[in-house]
Amino acid sequence: MDFSKFRALIVGAAFVLPACSFSESALWPSLTGEDPAADTPPQAAAPATAAQTSTTVTDNGIGTQPPQLGTTDFRPVGVTPGQDTGTFVGRKVAELRSELQRLQDQVTTHNGGLQTMRADMVANAQNYHNLVASVNSRLQVGTTPGNPILVQQFNSAQTSLDNLNVGIASMNKLATAVAGMSTMSAYLAESTKAAFGVSGAVDEDHRQLTILEDEVDQTVVLIERLLTEVTEDIRRQSNYVASERSNLNTLAAGIKTGEIYGASLTNVAQSAAGPGPIAGKPMDTSGRRPLVVIRFDRDRVPYQQALYNAVGKVLERRPNAAFDLVAVAPASGGPARVALNSTKARRHAEDVLRSLVEMGLPPARVAVSGKTAGTATSNEVHLYLR
Repeated sequence: MDFSKFRALIVGAAFVLPACSFSESALWPSLTGEDPAADTPPQAAAPATAAQTSTTVTDNGIGTQPPQLGTTDFRPVGVTPGQDTGTFVGRKVAELRSELQRLQDQVTTHNGGLQTMRADMVANAQNYHNLVASVNSRLQVGTTPGNPILVQQFNSAQTSLDNLNVGIASMNKLATAVAGMSTMSAYLAESTKAAFGVSGAVDEDHRQLTILEDEVDQTVVLIERLLTEVTEDIRRQSNYVASERSNLNTLAAGIKTGEIYGASLTNVAQSAAGPGPIAGKPMDTSGRRPLVVIRFDRDRVPYQQALYNAVGKVLERRPNAAFDLVAVAPASGGPARVALNSTKARRHAEDVLRSLVEMGLPPARVAVSGKTAGTATSNEVHLYLR
């Protein structure tokens, strides 16, 4: 693969890699192309701090806003009263007028329910984003892994998102009811038109029928608009909640490590080009430069932030990207030691894959493999861009 097209991207991602080692042995493969064990130039440490402190959190912390709900207030035009003419057509007009009144009463009831649903959904969305913003603000300035205050705020945000899902279910029921009204309004419109052809009518009957026909037509249009707007609200809100579910999973990963990430990697990729390909079988990585190298030369290596930044930048440029994750073990120390290191390296690779999934990257985008390297002095995990 030709990495020259992504040199600027890789350089940006590498600025955060010192978070993986915090020493002069920090890994800079994408900058120098040298062996991952090579020492890092001393002057390279400064950009890392600047890059890490320049993280920007939007008002909700993850860069998204709830979609705008419809704002129409669907109020029927009303039904004009009429006089009984004593004819058959006059009685038919009275029946149709009564049917129209019942239909408009249903519209009024459902419109009231819709306005209440919208107000509740707006309140839940605002509460959700306020909570997420609070969590991300705390993560941005730094906090302890698994901070119980953030866990509590996360649980409250999840409840608000669940309430949004309940609102969508209520809107689905409303849409079904409105669809029934639409069928009834179409029948009423046909019946009104047919009444003009019934014999035995007087002029007053036709005058009242004309008024009734106009009011029926207006009601038909109103119901169709109501159904269209509710359907659009359901579609937008459903997509939004599904996206935020993924973002919440990434937020949970950030709370666990005490670091701020951002939007789910799934949403970063889908915002530009939709779902990516399946990685398939591992590819030969010989001679290829890794995007990220994580050296597990001590306990609890804090690689997650650097990993998220690197993969996120790639997905912004190549939303359909797939990756190779390689567990690298030292080839020295005899067969038993090599086997032990290979097992440990594989477990580290599984941990890194688990972190990527928590950040929102679909597991199908990553192929995992293992190898030994004579140049490696500790267990490492390399991430390659296909």
